[in-house]
Formats: sequence, C-alpha cells, structure tokens
Amino acid sequence: MAPTDLPVVIQGGMGVAVSSWHLAREVSMSGQMGVVSGTAMDAVLARRLQEGDPGGHMRRALAAFPSPEMAARVLDKFYIEGGKAPDAPYRPLPKLTLDTSRAASELAVVANFAEVWLAKEGHDGAVGINCLEKLQVATPTALLGASLAGVDYVLMGAGIPREIPQLLTDIAAHRVGRVTADVAGGTITRYIEVDPVGLLGDELPPIRRPQFLAIVSAEVLANYLYRDPEIRPDGFVVEGPSAGGHSAPPRGKMQLDDGGEPIYGPRDLANLAKMVDLGLPFWLAGAYGTPEKVAEALDAGAAGVQVGTLFALSNDSGLTQQTREEMLTQLRETGDVAVRNDPRASPTGFPFKVATLPETASQEPVYQARPRLCDLSYLRTAYEKDNGSIGYRCPAEPIDMYLKKGGSQEATEGRKCLCKGLMANVGLGQKRRDGYAEDRLVTLGQDLAGALCLIKDHMRGWSARDAVQWLVSQVPAARLRTVQLVG
Repeated sequence: MAPTDLPVVIQGGMGVAVSSWHLAREVSMSGQMGVVSGTAMDAVLARRLQEGDPGGHMRRALAAFPSPEMAARVLDKFYIEGGKAPDAPYRPLPKLTLDTSRAASELAVVANFAEVWLAKEGHDGAVGINCLEKLQVATPTALLGASLAGVDYVLMGAGIPREIPQLLTDIAAHRVGRVTADVAGGTITRYIEVDPVGLLGDELPPIRRPQFLAIVSAEVLANYLYRDPEIRPDGFVVEGPSAGGHSAPPRGKMQLDDGGEPIYGPRDLANLAKMVDLGLPFWLAGAYGTPEKVAEALDAGAAGVQVGTLFALSNDSGLTQQTREEMLTQLRETGDVAVRNDPRASPTGFPFKVATLPETASQEPVYQARPRLCDLSYLRTAYEKDNGSIGYRCPAEPIDMYLKKGGSQEATEGRKCLCKGLMANVGLGQKRRDGYAEDRLVTLGQDLAGALCLIKDHMRGWSARDAVQWLVSQVPAARLRTVQLVG
C-alpha cells in the first residue's frame, strides 16, 4: 500500500464496547482508523436489545444483515420494547465452547456484524476490529460477522496469532475457517470452527478479506510471524509496556517492584530498526499519545501510532459518563490517574492495567466483598477430563469449582472477573434479583501525557475528533487521508 493509504493514527481497540461503534465511526470520519472491540459483542448486543435499543441503532444494523431470518431470531429472543425493568437481570446467554451451539454462533456473528456495520455507516473511512488471541472460542464467529460487514482491518494480540491470516483467507473464500484450540492436558488436536456456508447458505454474500495486523511487543515475535508466508500478517502494532489493557509479561523471569508491578527493562522494548527491515508497515503503541510522539514514530520508520487512552477518555467512548468524569476529575484536580499494572488481575495470566477508582474492583475491600460469579465465561479455558471429554474453567470463578476442575489454589489468588467488570464499565453490568449490581473494573494506559495536555484546552472533556486533530497536527497534510461521505 502507498503511505497515504495507511492511517497515521489507529484508535486503540479497548475491550467490551469502550471502543464502541460510535467512537470508531467518529475516528474513521476524521480520516484515521477507528477500531471496534470484538470482545463479548454477543453479550453487548443482547443487553443493548434488552435495554430497548435506545436510538434504534442495533435494529438498524440488524436490518442490513445478509440473513433476515437469522437477524430476526436474535431480535425475537432479546429485544424488549421500551427496555427491561431497571432492576431486572439480563437474560443468560448461550456459552461459547469448542463446539458452539447454532444459537450462540448466530448471536456472535450478528453482533460483530452490527458493531462494524454501524462504525462504517455513511463514509469510506477505515474501520478495524480488535480481538484477543486468548479468546479463541469467540474468534472465528467474531471475524465472520466483522467480515460480512466489510471490516477493513483485524488487529489481534494477547498471544501469538499465527492462524489468523489463514482464517481470514478461508472466511473470504466461503470455506470453513478454524483455529487450533488450546486444551490443557489435551491428547488430541481439536479445532474451533466457523462454517460461513453452513450458517448463511444461499444468503452468504461475497466477502472481501480484511488486512491483518498482529499486535506484538518485540521484534522477535514479529520476525517469527514474518518468516513464514502462511502466518505472515499484513503489518504490526508494536505495543510497549505502558499501553492499557493486557500487556506482554517482561522477558525472562518475572520480577516485581515494591508496588507489586512487573519490572520491564531494555530487553522489553522493540528494536525499531529491525522492524523497519521487515518491510511491513507498523504502528507504535504505548506512550505515543502526543503530536510529538506521532512525529517521532514517523521519523523512526513507523506508519504511525496506536492510541487508546485519549480515546477512552473522550466524550465519544463507550465508558459511562460517571466513569469518564471520575477520571477527568482526577486529572483536573491532581494531574494524574493512578493505573496499576496488575500481574494477577487477569485470568489470562497476562499483566493487566487497572485504573484506581473508588467503588470499583480496583479497591481491595470492593474486590474482597464481590461474590465470585461466572456467567459470561469468555476467559475460561478448556481442559481435557480423564474420560477424554472437555471441561472449562477460569481462575476467577468460584474457587471450589475451579479446584474441582483440577485448577490450583495459587492460580485463583488476586484474579478478577474481567468479563463482568468490563461490561459494567459501559453501563451493561449485570443486576441480580437480590439487589447485587456488578462492580466496574476500569483499564487505562499508564502514560497520561496526552490527556494532561488536552484537558488544559478542553476542561469539560474532548471529542474523538478533537483528539485526532491534535494528534496529527504535526503531520504533513499530504500524508493525511480525506474521508468521503457515502450517500
């Protein structure tokens, strides 16, 4: 691709609808790449429909789905005219497994289609979807749904996404797409599959293969993926340790500082000269959220930067107004939001950034008081039982259940339920009939330099377009793309 075809700014793919379709659309219409989250979109769609679909956006997207019958089945099951009662719980969802049911597959495909379709509505700007390699059971159906909506890029990290290029190629060719399942103690190779023809039949339209960007922390993994044409991505996002959400653990033996956070050193920073030598476009992430850092990235040979924190704090993100305002207030009053890189919080085993906010699971008393419930189960992992069948477990589930499934006590210590906490961040947390409401668990990047600059000129907050315009303010105009409005 020519440099002018590539975005300078990729808006970070922040989990469970913080990177909502609305945020992604605003960024894309500003000439850069908006990215929607591909995590738990089935639950997000189902809960938005149960809230009555404010604005009618979900129903508008579902009306464009290639299979009206499939979209109708999702609507019939979850849509509530006028919305559910405020204290009523959300309906349970069919769980994703190595062999997901037809109903669960349809919901996942339709949900990811809807999010991408809305992000792309009315313009020709680039839209991406961000998925986690660790969420294997969700990946094939998510990427089929996104591809049906014409997603332009797929971004994936939190693991080694070696099978995604072939998965995208197979989906575009209407072939069965699959990834190899990680099964603890597994004695045979198992796969997680999606069959485009089997799901949509004659209603399956042509599919354009999106570009794939692998999220890596070092040139070593980038070089491994590059060497083999069958697993080679179309580009990379090189993410440093300060980026929000999940981050790679330090290379070598894990060492913690006095605050219990992982210690990173020079070995954990990518060699950018070697990234340039690969010849594929790459973007730098983690502490690149100012115009000066954008210019620095371009001078180093990068195509641009990926930025999350500025967009998470923008008025267009999916965070609730309460959560956003709590963090902006801290920025205004103290010049900081404490963000801890917690090595234990995530059930995935990857360090996870947790913003320190009152009345959230970042507070030890709140965490200890929360009942360990697991009903979304996106981060549970498969294991093979003695009889050869497959079970599922998560170190954040009730401890006695985890131990009965062969898990260790040590693995449960400090684990937080990301699935439910991240849903609460966007106002879709579960409420139970006994009055219990799910606690929030907010993630943010540790570099706030850009946010501190923006808040001086935007004391009441900024829009996604404000953030884009500021970030590219030192980029030559000839390097920036103009978005065409459709219709």
